[in-house]
Amino acid sequence: MTSPKPSKPSKSTASKPPQQVTSAREPLRTTPTHPLLGAHQSVAGGLSRAVERAVETGCRCLQIFTRNVNRWDAAPITAADAAAFRAAVSAAGLACVVVHDSYLINPGSADETLREKSIAGLVLELERAEQLAIPWVVAHPGAAGIQPRDTAVERAADGIATALSRSSALAAGILVETTAGQGSCLGHSFEEIAAILARIDAAGHGSRVGVCLDTCHVFAAGYPLFPAADLDATIASFDRLIGLDRLKVIHANDSKKPRGSRVDRHAAIGEGEIGSAAFALFINHPRLAGIPLILETPKEGADGKVDPAEDRRNLATLHGMVTANAARA
Repeated sequence: MTSPKPSKPSKSTASKPPQQVTSAREPLRTTPTHPLLGAHQSVAGGLSRAVERAVETGCRCLQIFTRNVNRWDAAPITAADAAAFRAAVSAAGLACVVVHDSYLINPGSADETLREKSIAGLVLELERAEQLAIPWVVAHPGAAGIQPRDTAVERAADGIATALSRSSALAAGILVETTAGQGSCLGHSFEEIAAILARIDAAGHGSRVGVCLDTCHVFAAGYPLFPAADLDATIASFDRLIGLDRLKVIHANDSKKPRGSRVDRHAAIGEGEIGSAAFALFINHPRLAGIPLILETPKEGADGKVDPAEDRRNLATLHGMVTANAARA
């Protein structure tokens, strides 16, 4: 979650200088010694509240939902709310903001009604991101169900390409997220992600599609992140099949389940099966320098209630690993 190996995409954008992300066509890179760390934040109370929560927890980058991700309908974003959000992001100095799409969206579905709703849903996500000046929508590629996987991969790619075609006037693009491969979910292998991208590229939309790598997901899918030689091999495999220039965002999550379990369960950094030693190598890896890392770790404190201290703790853990400059051994 295997398909024929596509040709490797062009890396012509990889050499651009450090810059604020303002478009899906402009990749973000910063200096390795100042990694862009952040977390997913709730928009409860208004879109701008997510920015406030990001500032409160020490985030330099942010991921949000712009809607209830368990419903198809979505209240419109007013011009005033969009302007307030954009102003809040600017005032906070956030270097990177991304949207995560609805969990209902499945562009690879064999059900034509669901697939069409999913394509329309992706277009809506892109329109809302554009309204908020957000360059990327992170999207799962969907699930095969009872279809042959190769068929589902092609349908997912064509569905994403259709959404990009219908929104061709927009700058916002889609980041296909690596998955754990739970159930019939697509995208657990780099080969499958590469096949999706190659098909979208062939449809003429390559400049508006990239990848979001989730550490928990790739680990649960079977990719090793420790020791250093194994992490190097995993990164080299990603680069060979997909291209590191297409990696725009990383979800930094530990895993409650062991490597190869194909089960998607996030844990706090260093408190799961991936472990602190692997994250110390990962965050210091020179080939990943400057790529934003966004937490999706549990936010509940000891009392079971959401506690901003959890984000601060996980961010501090990652920052501490950077300053420690872990030895690659």
